[in-house]
Amino acid sequence: MHDRAGAPLVVLAVHDDLGVGPVAVWNAALRFVVSPWMVYCAEDAFAGRQWLRLALDRMAQLPGGALLAFNDGKWFGQLAAFGLVRRSWLQGLYGGALFHPGYTRHYGDTELTLIARQQKCLAYHPHALLIEVDHDKDRRAVDTADRDLFLRRAATGFDNRVVDPALLAAFS
Repeated sequence: MHDRAGAPLVVLAVHDDLGVGPVAVWNAALRFVVSPWMVYCAEDAFAGRQWLRLALDRMAQLPGGALLAFNDGKWFGQLAAFGLVRRSWLQGLYGGALFHPGYTRHYGDTELTLIARQQKCLAYHPHALLIEVDHDKDRRAVDTADRDLFLRRAATGFDNRVVDPALLAAFS
């Protein structure tokens, strides 16, 4: 991942030895990031050539861009399952956390994507590849508590941050 980035980066690898789940891990890791950007992805991400350079170039074209959805081979920019996020944008969402802290493993990225889409600050570059290599993922169920929380939060527009009914209906 580091060698294929095409741009300088520091990789912070965090092991969830306490079993708190990826959302808490990413939120904690963000406190150690000093860059104006943070990439979030899982340990099974396979990076395409120039993945970070392409993403940063795309974000440079969009001064208001706050979240870039990597081409993960599944969602094709509709959902930032793996993303590049502008840290300053997060300050107004969850007090600087990456994802809403109520989630454990699923739907934090979905909520973040919907907010970015509502604010018209979601970006995508089809060649900025971070592919999830999890061959069994489609056979595993999502965390039901996270899904229930997502549906409750969607009913309020994620604290009134998403008001477009089409956006809310797309993932509910």
